[in-house]
Amino acid sequence: QVQLVESGGGLVQAGGSLRLSCAASGRTFNEYAMGWFRQAPGKEREFVAAISWNGGATYYADSVKGRFTISRDNAKNTLYLQMNSLKPEDTAVYYCAALLRNRAYGSRRSIDFGFWGQGTQVTVSS
Repeated sequence: QVQLVESGGGLVQAGGSLRLSCAASGRTFNEYAMGWFRQAPGKEREFVAAISWNGGATYYADSVKGRFTISRDNAKNTLYLQMNSLKPEDTAVYYCAALLRNRAYGSRRSIDFGFWGQGTQVTVSS
């Protein structure tokens, strides 16, 4: 089991940057690939980025590729999402989650992820 708590959201102008953090409790954080998702009002939750258990591999949604960077520090039990060149369409609640065991690495489906945090709001003004 992993418990996840997101932080770092806020209000930023278009073109600005934010870094989100996801603090994990439990001793098994480094056994899981991890992902970030987001959900805007009235829309379905969508995949943003994911990272392998050791940080050696990552993959991104096309909409954020080149602007966002996912990383992790297993010694600190923390997942990060560095967001640069933010756009108003990035406005959403951002969630971290763990890729469930026996689910394929590379999945972008929210149903393959679990142990969701409570989310952190990111608002980008134009």
